[in-house]
Amino acid sequence: MKSGTELEADLIVTATGLKMQLLGGMELYKDGVVISASDTHCYKGVMFSDIPNFAMTIGYTNASWTLKCDLSCTFVTRVLRHMSEHHYRSCAPRFDAQALTSEPLLDFDAGYVKRALDILPKQGSKVPWKVHQNYLRDLWMLKYSSLEDPYLEFLQ
Repeated sequence: MKSGTELEADLIVTATGLKMQLLGGMELYKDGVVISASDTHCYKGVMFSDIPNFAMTIGYTNASWTLKCDLSCTFVTRVLRHMSEHHYRSCAPRFDAQALTSEPLLDFDAGYVKRALDILPKQGSKVPWKVHQNYLRDLWMLKYSSLEDPYLEFLQ
């Protein structure tokens, strides 16, 4: 140690810090142009603004990761069923920068999250763009709320 004291150890773990890799390093393209996720906003914590027919899942930072993932998949299933029933080919959330402000996606103080802010999408200041770390709020928003939303655009 710096003091000169020797500490016996059976194991030493060295770590320089986790570096997050959004979407497994996959690049997003729209009409042949690379889209930076950090330029998008996350709708209901599941879809990226202005990217049609794309969804992903991010779990909770304060509870079981799979709880949120399960709700996200339920929401995607609802959207797909809605698209099929109405013969829609495209679904894309539209962020209104005039009415909403941007915030970091995760309100989490971990170093690996802070280091990844430049690659993560953002969240908005109000629902449905606000990402809550709350299962009951998400249960209502993702499983039961109407898909007829002024921020969600369906096209045939």
